[in-house]
Amino acid sequence: MAEESVQSRLGLKPGTPPLVALRGVAKYFPGVIANEDVNLAIYPGEIHALLGENGAGKSTLMNILTGIYQADAGEIVVDGETMAFASPVEAIAAGIGMVHQHFKLVQAFTVAENVHLGWSQTPARISARDLEARTLKLSQDLGLAVTPGARVSDLSTGEQQRVEILRVLSRDARVLILDEPTAVLTPAEAQELFVALRAFTARGNAVIFISHKLDEVMEIANRVTILRGGRKVATEWTENCSEKGLAQMMVGREIVLNTLRGRPEGAGIGAPVLELRDVSLNAGDLSLLKNINLTLHAGEVLGIAGVAGNGQRELSHLLTGMSTPSEGAVLLEGQDVSRSGARAMAQAGVGHIPEDRLHAGMAPALPITDNAVLREYDRAPLAKGPWYLPRQAFHLAREIAKIAEVAVPDFAMPARNLSGGNQQRLVARREMRIADKVLIAAYPSRGLDVGAINTMMRYFVELRDSGVAVVLISEELEELMNLADRIAVMFHGEIMGILPAEGVDIDEIGLMMGGRRAA
Repeated sequence: MAEESVQSRLGLKPGTPPLVALRGVAKYFPGVIANEDVNLAIYPGEIHALLGENGAGKSTLMNILTGIYQADAGEIVVDGETMAFASPVEAIAAGIGMVHQHFKLVQAFTVAENVHLGWSQTPARISARDLEARTLKLSQDLGLAVTPGARVSDLSTGEQQRVEILRVLSRDARVLILDEPTAVLTPAEAQELFVALRAFTARGNAVIFISHKLDEVMEIANRVTILRGGRKVATEWTENCSEKGLAQMMVGREIVLNTLRGRPEGAGIGAPVLELRDVSLNAGDLSLLKNINLTLHAGEVLGIAGVAGNGQRELSHLLTGMSTPSEGAVLLEGQDVSRSGARAMAQAGVGHIPEDRLHAGMAPALPITDNAVLREYDRAPLAKGPWYLPRQAFHLAREIAKIAEVAVPDFAMPARNLSGGNQQRLVARREMRIADKVLIAAYPSRGLDVGAINTMMRYFVELRDSGVAVVLISEELEELMNLADRIAVMFHGEIMGILPAEGVDIDEIGLMMGGRRAA
C-alpha cells in the first residue's frame, strides 16, 4: 500500500511520516516463529485494526511495540527515528500506550488516585481535592467523562475502561493500543467508546484496534492488517473488505458465518431437563443471585446475555453443583439436586466449560494427559477396579486433543504451557464427552479466533441436535442470536427477561443489559 495513497486518503499532507512503523520485525521462541518479517505503519488520524487467529502473532507484535519483548530482528521507528524499548515505561515515554483486555486498576482506589498512580507528573504532596480537580480537567481535555472521586470498585466495566484509557492518554500517548476493548461492554458502551476513539484520532493521534468482532472492525477501522502464522498476510482499506473476506484471510480457508439455529428433521426441543425454581444465592449480606427462575429443555440452546460480572459465574456454579442455593431448588430431570455437588452433577451427565479455563477448568501444574482425562479417570477403560491405567489414559488424551485440533508436542508437559486457545479447546472437548444431558458453557469463545469459534459452535449444534440441553453464557450478542433458541438477560444477579432469539431486537437486549426489564 503506497505511502502517498495512505496519506491522501487519510487527509494528511504529502510526506507525513507514520506515527510508528515496524519494519522487518521478527521474534522467535524455541521451536516457534512468533513473528517474521512483519511490516506495519500506523499514521496520524487512523484507527488501524489488527486481526489474526489465536497464535497468529498479534500479542507478540504488540508486546514488542510496547517494550515487553525485544525483537530478534527488525526495527521500530517512531516519528522517523529508530528506537528500542527496554520496558513499557520507555514505550509510553515515546507516546505508545496499551490498554489490555484485563484492566490493571486498583479497585480500592478512587478514579483520581488510579489515574495519577506511578505518574512522574503527580506532585509528591497533593490533597485529594486537588487530585480530583486535575483528573477532571484531564477527562475534559481528552473527552473521556469520568467521576474523579468515585471508587473504582463501584464503577461499571465500561466506566473502568474509560479510567484505564484516561491513564494511558494522560501520559501523552499518541498511539493507543486496545486489546479486545469491547469484550465486556454493552452495545451502548461500545458506541460511546467509538465516539471517544474517533475524537482521539481527529486530534492527529492513532489507535491500533485488536478484536475478534469483525462487525466492529468494519465499523470503526480505517485500515486492517491481518497476521497469519506470525507473518503479515495483507493490509487493506476496511471499506474494500467484508466480514467473510476478513475471516477467510485470517484462517486461510473459507469460513461460513451464518445462523446455526436450524435443525435437521426429527431434532426438536424436548422435555424440561434442568430447572431453577425461585433460586437465590447470598454471600453474607451480599445478594449474588435473586429469585432466578429458569427452565432448560432437552435439545435447546439457552443463551445468557449480560455484561460480565452480573451473576453469570454464580449462575453457572449453581447449574453445575459448584454452589448450593441459599433459597429455592435446582432440579435435574425432576429430581432435587440442589445439594448434590459438582462431582455428582458431572456423573449425572452435566458438563461444564468454566469461565476461567486455566484455574477452574484445569490443574495447571499437572500433565496435559491428566487434564484431558480428568472426568473419566475412575471409569473404564481408564480404570480396572482400583487401578488406574496410564497407557489407556494417554490414548484417550491423544484422541481428545486430535478431535479438539490441539497440537500437543508432549502430553507430559504441564497444561499451563498450552496457549489459552488450546486450553479452551481441550477443556471444551473433555466436557462435551460427559455432557449427555446438559452442557454449561461460560464464555467458550473468549480468546478464540473466528475459525475456532465457528468450529466450537458447530460442536454445540451437534450436542443440541442429539438432545443435549446447552446453556451458552456469552458477551457476544451475535453469537447468541445465531445459535440460541431463547436469550435470558442478566443484570445485578437478576434476570431482566427471557426473549425468543429469532428476530430479537439488539437495542432491546442492550437496554436490558443495562437494567431495564423486558416489557
